[in-house]
Amino acid sequence: MPRPVTLFTGQWADLPLETLCEMASDWGYDGLELACWGDHFEVDKALADDSYCKAKRDLLASFDLDCFAISNHLVGQAVSDPIDTRHKSILPERIWGDGKPAGVNERAAAEICDTAKAASLFGVNTVNGFTGSPIWHKLYFFPPTTEEEIDRGFQEFADRWMPILDVYEEFGIVFALEVHPTEIAYDLYTFDRTLDVLDGHNAFGANFDPSHLIWQGIDPVKFIEAFPGRIAHVHMKDAATTLDGTTSILGSHLGFGDAGRGWDFRSPGRGDVDFEAIIRVLNRIGYDGPLSVEWEDSAMAREHGAMEAVDYVRSIDFPAADHAFDSAFDKDDNP
Repeated sequence: MPRPVTLFTGQWADLPLETLCEMASDWGYDGLELACWGDHFEVDKALADDSYCKAKRDLLASFDLDCFAISNHLVGQAVSDPIDTRHKSILPERIWGDGKPAGVNERAAAEICDTAKAASLFGVNTVNGFTGSPIWHKLYFFPPTTEEEIDRGFQEFADRWMPILDVYEEFGIVFALEVHPTEIAYDLYTFDRTLDVLDGHNAFGANFDPSHLIWQGIDPVKFIEAFPGRIAHVHMKDAATTLDGTTSILGSHLGFGDAGRGWDFRSPGRGDVDFEAIIRVLNRIGYDGPLSVEWEDSAMAREHGAMEAVDYVRSIDFPAADHAFDSAFDKDDNP
C-alpha cells in the first residue's frame, strides 16, 4: 500500500485552514501535517474546548483528508535558545509575554508539553518540531570555545527537554526533532550526541528532512541508516548547492532566494536530493508513515509547486518487495 502523501501547512498558515483543505484536496494530497500556528491547529484551544479537535477532524474529513502529525516548530525553538528580539516574531503573545528570556523559555516548554496533550486528544502520535539550542551560536570555535562549554550546553538542553519528553512518553507521543541548523542536532554526530545526553529517551525521534543535510555535504541516506529506529516522520523537501567560486555555503547573510547564496531550497525533484535512494532505504527500515511535502522554493509560485510536488512524490514512491525477484527459481525442498 503506498505511503500517504501529505502537505505541511507551515508555509501556508497565512491561509485559513478550510481554504487550504480545499486546495490540497484538489491537488490530490491524502492529508495535511498541521502547523500549530495560524488557525491550523491551536494548542490552547484544543485543550480548552472539548469540541475543537473533533471540529478539525470533521473539517479535514469533509475534504477527504487525514492528519498523521502536528508540528510546533516555532514555540519549540524557544525552549532551548538564548532568547532575543528575533523570537518575538515567531511566538504567540502568551509565550513571549514580557520578553524576559527565562520566562520565555519556561512558557515555551510548558506549551510544548501541552502540545503532547493536544496531539493525544487529536489522535496523532507524532509532534514534529524544533528544540532550539544553547550552543548553536558557538558553532565556530572562535573566540576560543572549550569542550566544557559545549558539554554544558548539551546538559542544559537535556535538563530542559527530559521533563518534556517524560510528558510525551506519558501520552504515548513521539517528539520528532527536525534535524536542522540552529537546533541542538543538525547532523549525524550531533543527533547521536543528543540521544546520548537524553539517555536514549523513548519519546525522542527524528523528523527526517533531507534538505537540511544535503547542502551541508551529508548524504541523507546515511542518516536513516544510522538511526533507523528513530525515524518518526519524513519531510519531502529538496535543496541545491550553487557554489561557483564566489558563493558561500554559509549563505553570506543573504536571504533565501538571493542569487548570491551558495545554496537554497528547491521544489522536490529539482534539487540535489536523491529521493529514490531515500525511498529505498525507507523501504529497508520498514517506514510506512506519511511522506510530507514541506514546500519551499523562492523562485516558484507555491501553488504550482504544491501541485507538482504531490505528483512527483507519488511517482517516486514504491512499495518494498515481499520476495526476491528471482524467487520463481527457488526449489521446493518439500514437495
